[in-house]
Amino acid sequence: MALMTMRNSKPAGLVTYRSEVLPEWVDYNGHLRDGFYLVIFSYGVDGFMDLIGLDAAGRKALGHSLFTLEAHLNFLHEVKLGARLEVRTQVLGCDAKRVHVGLGLYEEGQDKLLSFCEQMQLNVDMAGPTATTFAPSVAALLQPLALAHAGLEKPKFAGRVIALPQPKVAP
Repeated sequence: MALMTMRNSKPAGLVTYRSEVLPEWVDYNGHLRDGFYLVIFSYGVDGFMDLIGLDAAGRKALGHSLFTLEAHLNFLHEVKLGARLEVRTQVLGCDAKRVHVGLGLYEEGQDKLLSFCEQMQLNVDMAGPTATTFAPSVAALLQPLALAHAGLEKPKFAGRVIALPQPKVAP
């Protein structure tokens, strides 16, 4: 999985998941159901975990996994049956036990952002389960990746909150 660059304003990130939209994922309007966006992004996080040493073998050896603390999902464009999709993952930040990721959903090989999901993931020792610092082997893969991604443009939809516009009050 290669890092995509921001040349000519093209989206950045690591391709961490690819899939075709399946018939059972589509609603009565012919669109990808809301919940399946999050399923696709969840698989994108799984692909990211594979890259940082928390694949099945790493989880078994370390006894660690990632838990989602928070997720924010933006639906930007319709996704229809049969579309070939890819999730591009960008590390937005990390500390000793958390990683903040931005996941963009695109048609395979295209640059139009269809959906964006921002997530905070926590490293957990499954024996507890309890929050714990990343194992040195995971940190050795995650930290250089976070450093490389720090130079990328921050995704437009990262850091947003849900709120209604506040009415302007006359002075």
